[in-house]
Amino acid sequence: MNRSNGLYVIIGVLVVAVIGLGAYIFHEESKPRGIEMSIGKNGVSIEQN
Repeated sequence: MNRSNGLYVIIGVLVVAVIGLGAYIFHEESKPRGIEMSIGKNGVSIEQN
């Protein structure tokens, strides 16, 4: 592999990492805030987000 191919690989990996991190942050920020209630076999659970 010559030098320019290695540079393209590094740039490609960085672009994929930035896109992945951006998607993760967007997903985390778009979660609803507030109180989450769930009813299961152990009873009622209340969590504050």
